Amino acid sequence: MHINIGDIIFQLIVFLIPIIIIIFLLGFVRSSLKRKQQLKRIEDKLDRITEQKLRN
Repeated sequence: MHINIGDIIFQLIVFLIPIIIIIFLLGFVRSSLKRKQQLKRIEDKLDRITEQKLRN
């Protein structure tokens, strides 16, 4: 039985590409959610500061 090293490398690449794509997509979604939460916190802080300025 003869195993070709090129076939093994090809199989690994074909196996890893979908995994890499999924990891990239999950990271993108996760960073987008974090960015959205951070923006919401900043907006809330600005609203509080604005309210304090208007009261004084």
